Amino acid sequence: MKRKPPPNPFEAQRKAAQRAALNALRRARRTAEKAGVSLSEWEGEFLDSVSERVKTHGRAFGDPELGAPGQALSAMQGRKLKEIAAKAKGEPPKPRWGRRLKS
Repeated sequence: MKRKPPPNPFEAQRKAAQRAALNALRRARRTAEKAGVSLSEWEGEFLDSVSERVKTHGRAFGDPELGAPGQALSAMQGRKLKEIAAKAKGEPPKPRWGRRLKS
């Protein structure tokens, strides 16, 4: 009887990152809908296009230098997703590095 080869740990990590990214995208949209927060046209389009690319290609960026190996989202896509999720929760926007918000 032939044994099944052991699973590739890098492949398992890549699949887990893909599932995590899709779940985070769904969670951000669902939170915004439940809270009644209207996302801008750009934000809705961003969530749709990124989730479609992750489903189709396994990651949402083409250039390997834009993200870490095995990750589904680039660094900037992850940052924008966090901003959209914070907006959906009703949290105030965090100041970017080097900028201060006037109170």
